[in-house]
Amino acid sequence: MAHLRAVEIPASHGHLEGLLRLPDQPAAPPRMAAVVCHPHPRFGGTLHNKVAFRIAQALVDRGIPALRFNFRGVGRSTGEYAEGQGERDDVRAALDALARRFPGIPLAVGGVSFGAWVGLPVGCADARVGLLLGVGVPVSLLRVADLDGCAIPKLIVQGERDEYGPLPELRTWFARLPEPKHLSVVADADHLFTRHQVQLYETLVASLAAVLG
Repeated sequence: MAHLRAVEIPASHGHLEGLLRLPDQPAAPPRMAAVVCHPHPRFGGTLHNKVAFRIAQALVDRGIPALRFNFRGVGRSTGEYAEGQGERDDVRAALDALARRFPGIPLAVGGVSFGAWVGLPVGCADARVGLLLGVGVPVSLLRVADLDGCAIPKLIVQGERDEYGPLPELRTWFARLPEPKHLSVVADADHLFTRHQVQLYETLVASLAAVLG
């Protein structure tokens, strides 16, 4: 079993509420540590979102500690919604907190939907980050230019029937991303993988193994 620790992350507006998930038998130090960003806060997104949970679960099962956190104005996090720009600062604060806890190791940024739109460009611009993981990527919002020239390995997991990231548009977007990159599609799944949580988890574990070795 993994271990969960409640954490408070310092932020410019006060603090962010977080949950750090650790492997049952953690390596010392682990090969990587990850920040996981939840879906849109205006539509019920929190760190307890099922997809965010599955991302963290898959990462930890690969030996990678995973920090989920609530964006500003969600749960016990201070501040208020800031149209995605302030939320990018929240991702930076979470990365800083993770780097302090696990100094000297590569970091990863994972995100679900809005969390991918906010998190992936931040991760791309951070020299400490060695992996980007986008799940349910809203391709109508996340432009290729946001990841232009990004040489960091990119893992994208999308539902076949994603209503906010339709597969034809997603494939066009993905084809224009710079290498290295990996795309996995979960058959019949919608944007938030309703009734496909087990398949999502299995796909994440297999895809992480393919990307990380």
